[in-house]
Amino acid sequence: MTSQPVNNRETLSRQLTDSEQNWLRVRNHFREHQHELAISAAHDYPESAEVEGTPLLSTPHWLPDHPIPLGQIELHYIADAGFSGITGTEPAARRLLPIRADGSRYHRYSEVVAELNMPGIFENRSTYRMLSADLHTCTRMVFSRGVYFDGIDVGDAAAHEYTAATLGEITTQDFRATIGDPCDPVRRPANVALSTLTLRHDRMTGAATFPLHRRDGATVGHAGGMYQLLPVGVFQPAGEEPWNVTNDFSLWRCIIRELAEELCGEAENYHTSRGPIDYDAWPFAARLTHALDTRQARAFCLGIGVDPLTFATDILTVVVIDSPLYDELFSHVADANAEGSIVPAVPFTAETVDRYANHEPTQAAGAALLKLAWPHRPALLG
Repeated sequence: MTSQPVNNRETLSRQLTDSEQNWLRVRNHFREHQHELAISAAHDYPESAEVEGTPLLSTPHWLPDHPIPLGQIELHYIADAGFSGITGTEPAARRLLPIRADGSRYHRYSEVVAELNMPGIFENRSTYRMLSADLHTCTRMVFSRGVYFDGIDVGDAAAHEYTAATLGEITTQDFRATIGDPCDPVRRPANVALSTLTLRHDRMTGAATFPLHRRDGATVGHAGGMYQLLPVGVFQPAGEEPWNVTNDFSLWRCIIRELAEELCGEAENYHTSRGPIDYDAWPFAARLTHALDTRQARAFCLGIGVDPLTFATDILTVVVIDSPLYDELFSHVADANAEGSIVPAVPFTAETVDRYANHEPTQAAGAALLKLAWPHRPALLG
């Protein structure tokens, strides 16, 4: 989802209260220092929860011993699963929200973002909310319906609280304490994204490269200035119409759409009001799926992890594409997109894995995915 940080002109045409100005100051600090804050926040959790020495947090049943072919993961959807966990409307969360000029307090964190710091695209779209996952014994994930703002109201509010405590604005972090274990999707609404390491593999030489994204802090509302792998996208239906829920409930189809958008520059509008996406009739999707069937492409899952600052939850995937097909599909990868610059071919070597996982401002999910993928390269590239 492309986002551009612009302020709501109608709201900001009036004089902001001191409370609103302070909220913006903390919010801006959180956005500008997200990498350092995430590293610091990880120290509040057991070292055993960190994935391969990165800030990303996980739990044993989310981390398989070996790469799982994507097609072997059983996905289950429960349409009407209830939720009794944290929603971001609790008193501990409300105290983090500013007060308007009329004396009223904002109700949810997403409401404040929409009025004071709204990205160019900020839509409360449907998502697949994760209820449970086991990648260690039965390779099964269970989802229900969620909405995008669930993550903003809980995760961004928790990150705001941590930032405010770091700045000395508050002395306790009651909301994060209320949430408890960030790897427990019963406690909080767990929208997930798919973070994908896309490897171009030359079978003749054995060499592999991957595209890397540097997110532009001037044009994105999340993780500006940080590196991330390509593609990354929220696991969600392609449109709000009910026929999309079942049709798009596929990790592979989500990756296909994100590859088309982030590496081919395709528009995100799939005209789903006319009907669900016909993946068999879409040449790009059909070509990739055929490649998966013929082993010209391979897709794996390496685990699931949670950002310690924002609680953003990522399914960590790898797609390996043989170089002839990769060059056919992605021969015109631009050096930039709407969210930042792109390095189209970073060598998949021990040196670059170490650099971007340990020494550059890389998002926690991307850093962990690189560290997880490197020791499994024989299985991934074989």
